[in-house]
Amino acid sequence: MLKQLLPSRAPAAAEAAARGALRAPGWVSWALWLLAAVVAIGGVALVIERLATRHLEADAARASAAWAEHIGRSVQDVDLVFGGEVPSPAAQDQLTAIRGTANLLRFRLYDTEGRLVLLSESLGTPVAGADERAPHPMAKAAAASTQGQPLAVQLHRSTGQADAPVIYSEAYVAVWHGRTLAGVMGIELDLTDTAELTTASFRRAAGVAAAAMTLLLAAGAALYLQRVRGHRRTEERAHYLAQHDVLTGVLNRDSFRAALTAACAASASHASDAADAAGGAAGADPAPVRRLAVLAVDLNRFSHINDSHGLATGDRLLRDVAQQLRSLVRRDDLLARLSGDQFAVLLRDIDTGADLGAQAERMLAAIAEPRGLPQGGKVQLTACVGAAILGVDGHSAEALLRAADLALQRAKTHGAGRWSYYDASLDQALQERRQLTQELTEALAQDRLRLHFQPVYDGAGALMGYEALARWPHAQRGFVPPAQFVAIAEESGLIAELGRWVLRAACREAASWPAPLHVAVNLSPAQVREGAELLQVVREALATAGLPASRLEVEITESLLMGHDDQVLATLHSLTEMGVRIAMDDFGTGFSSLAYLWRYPFGKVKIDRAFTQRLGSDAKVDLIVRSIVRLAHSLGMRVNAEGVETEQQRAALIGHGCDELQGYLLGKPQPAERLAHREPVALGPVRGELVPA
Repeated sequence: MLKQLLPSRAPAAAEAAARGALRAPGWVSWALWLLAAVVAIGGVALVIERLATRHLEADAARASAAWAEHIGRSVQDVDLVFGGEVPSPAAQDQLTAIRGTANLLRFRLYDTEGRLVLLSESLGTPVAGADERAPHPMAKAAAASTQGQPLAVQLHRSTGQADAPVIYSEAYVAVWHGRTLAGVMGIELDLTDTAELTTASFRRAAGVAAAAMTLLLAAGAALYLQRVRGHRRTEERAHYLAQHDVLTGVLNRDSFRAALTAACAASASHASDAADAAGGAAGADPAPVRRLAVLAVDLNRFSHINDSHGLATGDRLLRDVAQQLRSLVRRDDLLARLSGDQFAVLLRDIDTGADLGAQAERMLAAIAEPRGLPQGGKVQLTACVGAAILGVDGHSAEALLRAADLALQRAKTHGAGRWSYYDASLDQALQERRQLTQELTEALAQDRLRLHFQPVYDGAGALMGYEALARWPHAQRGFVPPAQFVAIAEESGLIAELGRWVLRAACREAASWPAPLHVAVNLSPAQVREGAELLQVVREALATAGLPASRLEVEITESLLMGHDDQVLATLHSLTEMGVRIAMDDFGTGFSSLAYLWRYPFGKVKIDRAFTQRLGSDAKVDLIVRSIVRLAHSLGMRVNAEGVETEQQRAALIGHGCDELQGYLLGKPQPAERLAHREPVALGPVRGELVPA
């Protein structure tokens, strides 16, 4: 490791030597002055060395921060990689290319708790036993830091290994994905070249004692310029990586979209100017129309190449395809890689559709040429191309990209090696969903949705309450299926607004029911992620309706708990403190985890209808249901079973100890005016017959 500067005593020693020289005669005086000069030069040397060390540390800190920022912004599915999942092929491509770039020796990825999850030396393999590893103290400290700067940059000298750098740096930097902390990156950078330049400056300065101060200024200037150049190189590299695909060197999705947006705006402005000029020249022939066009190029079955020949061969072929496509486009055209095996080309000046078709044919022919493999043999790739023209298939960058993608899908339906124009009929389904989205927005704004309520009974047949279910009575379409309009709400961002409407309407209706009947409301992930806003909505809904919090039950699904532990946990605890009951819906499906039952404040577990439907026909299902009931009861939770449709199912569930039942056997969802407590019914002992109360 480079020597650190000790508390400097050089000025004091030089001053003492000078005072002694004034008092001492002859050779003693010269000796003292020489000693003072040596001490002064030594002090200058120490200062220069300290400056060099600080420069290396600052350069390493800046470069480390730039790499961490690039990882968080550019690597695909970076949040999943830090979560411990195996990186996708695209993410592995990006991380592999980063590992071999510039002076980056190696890197390690840690989760937000400081546990190691990935090594740059084995990108395709997660760290074994990552959950049991002790958190790295520096990685954990970097995750807790709010300043986002590299933590504890350290400089190390080589241990003597043949391939090891002379000097390298080690730093730990928090990596942000948008506004979310993804994890921490441990970065090692080769600083050999920079250190050699710094050392050379030091030797020159230390070798000329008579010009110590002059050399000090020169060394400072050299270090400053070197630092500026290093900063400029880092910025230029980071800017390049932000604009280009790391593997192929062509533009990436974001930079291509920005360039296409600017080109569309420039084309619209040029068309307007041309129209004004034509209007001012009466009788003049109109100028020929030359348009922008986009080609979407997708390699067919490229995943088979990766599976059969390995990712390295796949990367080599992608670079080869990118180079071929680059050679086919003109100087003013742009080529980009949009995803793993999909490229896009912006053609700035297309005269006719024939020109566009000819370009697509050339690309397909080039891609189809046989290619040699490193391990021997050849492979032949095929592709499909979708074409869209500005002003014909769309008037904006987004519309043009969407049209090109739809055209690509159309080409794929005709087989490999085909290309196709955009067909408006392909957009019909999209237009239908847009129309439904608009109508759902209006229905929410005009309060045209309705709630139906499905009764919930205990094992003895007593009515416990209802589950609130949203229904959309459409004037022309009839009742829109909940699965359809809920999916539309999720895609369009209306799901949180829909959830707020259901919550308020359910509380208003439940307030008119006799106590202690409760109402259960499903919460969407979007609502729970709102955190404080959700809590405020619940408080207002309860207060406005005059409903006690104990009569409101909210249901969440297991998928919500994945990746949002701390935030969700805090929100659910706040709801529990208000008196609201929490139920886990659809337990036993998806990514079930027993850890959810003890980490989160659930008061009830709802067994998914898939288990209810197979009771009595599959002994394993009966065993699972019995185990769920016993586990929940041991944790002080009630158990609800959904989808009860037969007497046999009801009898089996009661036998297993289920506390609550709901399903078509007991009652279908009904509007508020037809609820069971308004027309009371009772259940027979185990036969489940409905008889008047």
